[in-house]
Amino acid sequence: MQIYVIRHCEAAGQSEDAPLTAKGFEQAELLATFLQEIGIERVICSPYLRAQQSIAPFVQRNNIPLTVDNRLSERVLSNSNMDNWLHCLRQTFDDFDLSFDGGESSKHAMERAVRAINDFVSTESTCNAVVTHGNLMTLLLRHFDAQFGFDEWARLSNPDVFLVSVDGNESTVQRVWREVI
Repeated sequence: MQIYVIRHCEAAGQSEDAPLTAKGFEQAELLATFLQEIGIERVICSPYLRAQQSIAPFVQRNNIPLTVDNRLSERVLSNSNMDNWLHCLRQTFDDFDLSFDGGESSKHAMERAVRAINDFVSTESTCNAVVTHGNLMTLLLRHFDAQFGFDEWARLSNPDVFLVSVDGNESTVQRVWREVI
């Protein structure tokens, strides 16, 4: 089983309805070209506009249905404005049970993303794509490889693509493509 985990292209903000920037739309076209020859059979995506716009050129070119799953929404660190949000985010990678006011722990966010993936890939397809956001992507990758944490999150680009290969109980994670423009 192969799962391509994709972070959305450059967006004009963090809200659910933030669209891609002009550069982000260019990146989405390049992403579609990169994914073209891989053999992806199914795509599951965050409901956020920027995630859907990032994968739209690929699914349209290949006539692949797009499954939207709310469980792939970005993780909410807090529902309060946090001036020290970066420090707080790092803390949640050190303590997976830590959550802030109105926020979600790393453990809970990882579990919901893994449930979404497990529900989605439990079919006969062997090559799937998941389109999501940086924080949730890092937590999902950590499920497959414990080395992923805050520092790996900080090194992500928009877009970014990792390949998770699963063979029985063994899995490997490797970066296969990142932002190029």
